[in-house]
Amino acid sequence: MRKHFKFLVLISLLTLLVGILAGCSQPEPSSEPEPTQVDEENVERISINLRLAHFWPATHCAETILAQSWAALVNEVTDGQITITSYPGETLLTAAEIYDGVYNGIADIGISCFSYTRGRFPLLEAFELPGIVYNNSKAASKVAWEGIKKLNPLEVQDTKLMMVLTTGPGDLFTKVPVRNLEDLQGLEIRATGLSAKTLETLGATPVAMPQSEAYEAMSRGVVQGNLAPLETLEGWRHAEVTDYVTLTPFLYNTLFFVTMNLDVWNSIPLHLQEVITEATENFFDEVAIGLWDMQNESAIDFAVAETNQEIIELSDEEKTKWIELVQPIQDQFIEEMAAKGLDGAGALQIAKELSDKYNEIYK
Repeated sequence: MRKHFKFLVLISLLTLLVGILAGCSQPEPSSEPEPTQVDEENVERISINLRLAHFWPATHCAETILAQSWAALVNEVTDGQITITSYPGETLLTAAEIYDGVYNGIADIGISCFSYTRGRFPLLEAFELPGIVYNNSKAASKVAWEGIKKLNPLEVQDTKLMMVLTTGPGDLFTKVPVRNLEDLQGLEIRATGLSAKTLETLGATPVAMPQSEAYEAMSRGVVQGNLAPLETLEGWRHAEVTDYVTLTPFLYNTLFFVTMNLDVWNSIPLHLQEVITEATENFFDEVAIGLWDMQNESAIDFAVAETNQEIIELSDEEKTKWIELVQPIQDQFIEEMAAKGLDGAGALQIAKELSDKYNEIYK
């Protein structure tokens, strides 16, 4: 029995010794774990269909180029996993309801104007103030989108802004000629947001309504004109119900948003968010910023050739009068923002600095 016990002890010691020697001969494990390689073929695919609401008619390039082309791009870069269905012509939400409709989940994505809900986006009015000159929609769009990303105001943090583009400068379309300030006094003009305040300062009578209602209002004589980008002459057929265009590039700039419901955005896998963001920024630079310039050029040719529209250019002396009258609106903006605890002066400074920068680039 004793010999058998000694034999077992010897065997155990030999086994332990072999284990120790074997362990010593192996390399030490790395302190950093090996990175996990993502097998893209095995990433779980998703299928999401998003509803996009906007107010332009189905034939307008805001539908055919902006909404449809961007939707096709998102579908392509996500390998068909995200599909966007557009609902033009206020078929899902009215123009003024779109932002809040996206926030509340009635639509997943919306395209509309910030100015259609005046007071809802106070700080963004810095990019629509009269007295700041924009050469075209390319410059104005770059200013607005870059400026908003710098500011990142609380007022737009409840949705996921995809991009912001603009009309660029706008002009007066009227049923009667406006060659000077006297001609404008008391004239009822369709306008929204800050543009309404601008017209009131100049002595006109602004009438608030979305672009979708302006044609009928002018055709029935409810209003005598519209302050808007030139594209509305053709895209909204406003050249059919007006006779004169007074060029006023120092009065107007309207911002359009393309935004997504925040919960919907957060539900999209991170790797797809990244490709959508990159593709959208490229789309913004290559397509969106020049969209209204393209339309404006086409529309003015259409209005002159098809409806014999008369183009009125103010004299330098007359321009100076108009600009001097609207300049105090900038000071009022700063005061109003300060009362709300917002840095209006800083926002306005960003708008001016970026307008100088991008007016040099996009002449």
